[in-house]
Amino acid sequence: MASSPCSTAGGTNFDCGLEIKTRSVEQTLIPLVSQITTLINHKDKLKKTERTLRAIQKVGQAVSVAVGRFVAVGEAIALENEELKEEMSHACFEARKAGTAIAQLTDVCGVEQREADGRSTVFSDRTGMVKAARMLLSSVTKVLVLADRIVIKQIISSRNKVLVTLQQLEQVSTFQEFVQIFSQFGNEMVEFAHLTGDRQNDLKDEKKKARMAAARAVLEKCTMMLLTASKTCLRHPDCESARINKDAVFQRMRLALDQVIEIVTDARTSGESKALPMSIYAGIKDFKGKVEGLRDSLYCVPCDAVAAQLEALVEQTEDFTDSAYTSHEQRESILQLCLITRQETQQLITTWSRAQQSVKAKEVTEEVELAILKTCQSVSELRRELHKVAVGRASELLKLHCDHLVLQALKAASGEGNLEAVAEYGRTLTEQREQLVETCRLLCHISGTEPLEITCVHAEETFHVIGPQIISAAQTLALHPNSKIAKENLDVFCEAWESQLSDMAILLKEINDVFEGRRGDKRTYLSLPRPGKHSANLKTVKAAKLDAEEQTTIAKLGLELRLLTSDVDSELERWEEQKQEHEVVRQCQSMSSVAYSMYLFTRGEGLLKTTLDLFHQAEVLSEQGLQLCSFLHSFSTQLVDEEKMLVLSEMEKLAASCQQLQVCAKTLVQGKSATFQKVDTSIQNTKGIMTVLVSLLPLCNKLIRKSKLEHSSLGSPQHWRERQISTPVKEDALNVKGSNGFGVKSLEQHMANMTFLESK
Repeated sequence: MASSPCSTAGGTNFDCGLEIKTRSVEQTLIPLVSQITTLINHKDKLKKTERTLRAIQKVGQAVSVAVGRFVAVGEAIALENEELKEEMSHACFEARKAGTAIAQLTDVCGVEQREADGRSTVFSDRTGMVKAARMLLSSVTKVLVLADRIVIKQIISSRNKVLVTLQQLEQVSTFQEFVQIFSQFGNEMVEFAHLTGDRQNDLKDEKKKARMAAARAVLEKCTMMLLTASKTCLRHPDCESARINKDAVFQRMRLALDQVIEIVTDARTSGESKALPMSIYAGIKDFKGKVEGLRDSLYCVPCDAVAAQLEALVEQTEDFTDSAYTSHEQRESILQLCLITRQETQQLITTWSRAQQSVKAKEVTEEVELAILKTCQSVSELRRELHKVAVGRASELLKLHCDHLVLQALKAASGEGNLEAVAEYGRTLTEQREQLVETCRLLCHISGTEPLEITCVHAEETFHVIGPQIISAAQTLALHPNSKIAKENLDVFCEAWESQLSDMAILLKEINDVFEGRRGDKRTYLSLPRPGKHSANLKTVKAAKLDAEEQTTIAKLGLELRLLTSDVDSELERWEEQKQEHEVVRQCQSMSSVAYSMYLFTRGEGLLKTTLDLFHQAEVLSEQGLQLCSFLHSFSTQLVDEEKMLVLSEMEKLAASCQQLQVCAKTLVQGKSATFQKVDTSIQNTKGIMTVLVSLLPLCNKLIRKSKLEHSSLGSPQHWRERQISTPVKEDALNVKGSNGFGVKSLEQHMANMTFLESK
């Protein structure tokens, strides 16, 4: 168990029996550790000058005051959390007691008189000072760790609410019931995403961070899958493939929710350890360590252990040599390198054993040193060849499948109701899946770090699960080729597959970076862009990316933006009769698409790769919004006073938000912090624009329908088009975006219209 930063007389690392798992707790303790160290590490015969005495007393008082404030917060937490009250109260009592002791020991004014009276000071009772420091740091650490349990409790409580609602969703039988429950579910998932995102960023353990990132990525993608799969199952309740598709989504979400709780509580719901098997990279690293350790362990390292470890490594290479997708030349090269490594290792053992028997051999001989170097070189060449094979295989697959021809053919065959073609393309997709799963397994062997190994396992599991889900969704559409819901569902699963291929390309680059020694930036969030550096030169602004902490904040805003774009899409579906006719619809569709591309930036997907791309897109969105305002002003002249005021009011809100976004996007900034602030503000302003559209669309729809009823001359949308101001959309402002929205607020309207969107 790791120790907390508590202090001893000789340093700052005694074990008080508490494990610190988060950076926030660690960072909170650092200033206290520094002050305590200052007090206890003074010289034994320190000159008692007035300046020294004032400094010691000042530090002691600062510690005492800080502890008092800290304990007050801890005691308030204890009152609010009955299950922690006893432990927290005791820890606070110990902290206050230690703080008081330190204050007394550092009260050194008139130190000679105090010591003459028999009262202890930091000078006369160093042991007492160390004891008080130990107690203070131990108790403060315990208070912090107990407070951290409350955060864990919040995550568990949030997960439990999600599970209850998830079960309710799984059992619904009507659209109306589903709409009501899913709206609640969406809000609960947003809360859970925020809590787990904060926790992920705060974790010290990089492996746990990678596992948390993988679980959160599953939950985010599965939320959309759950929506469309459930809708499809409700629309086609007797369809077996639709039921299979839906059940798989619910099962995967539950597993991901369990994984999050396992990470935050360090517990296994199954009671079993799920530690990853050692990869070839880790095995080679350990093997080389043992071999090089022979230099310092001439008499105490058993040779059998080195030989046995090599055989275990060679056995693992069978994942490469036994693969049907490994070429004959690659297989022969790997086998040859394994043979050479065996020979060099055997030579090392022979040489080392001979040196061990020599009475004069107190140090490693040149012969042993040469054998060590040759063994390490041969195993390094084996690793290099395995890396070449795995990375080459992955690169070929990504290049081969970048056009997604099989998915396109599968969707086309499903839309035509061709079950035979669906079965054929399903077999082709299954073969692709097997290739990708095996390639992910090979990448895991050579990835180079444990977090990347975890990401490889996540990619393997994702391909393994989504492949059959795509096929079941395609089968459902083939059985109901006119079903818009079934088509939407298939699109969602195909997009998830394409998204995972994009993630795999990023993963491949990171593995190469590790192999080539470029490891300045750590991978922290699977679904976000890699960190980068901002330019500080305003004259030559360079493309920049965000660091881990910035990405966490933007990810939260991105999820909220996704919800709003989905709300806009849901409102647009209510314009079904005029969807291709009215200027309001065309403009709002385009703006929603631009906002969606900005959301994708927060996930590291889509066409926006840098902050410059984001700011350009923000300018495009603001221009489109102002064009819409121009049309709305013209449109308002056709309305009566009360209706006109409503439209103009919304128009003014939209114009204000667009102008704010435009000013923000065009403002030049310098430095990392300022660039992030600009990104944050851009996303916030974009949310504001989408919020106005959510209110504006139903208002315009209502007014237009009302006008149609009142004026027979307006029976056709053509009359409206003749009076509209032409507002062409820029090509670069458009990004392909599916109709699948992560809708919560307007989901009721979206679902209520499903019966109109699709005939029975």
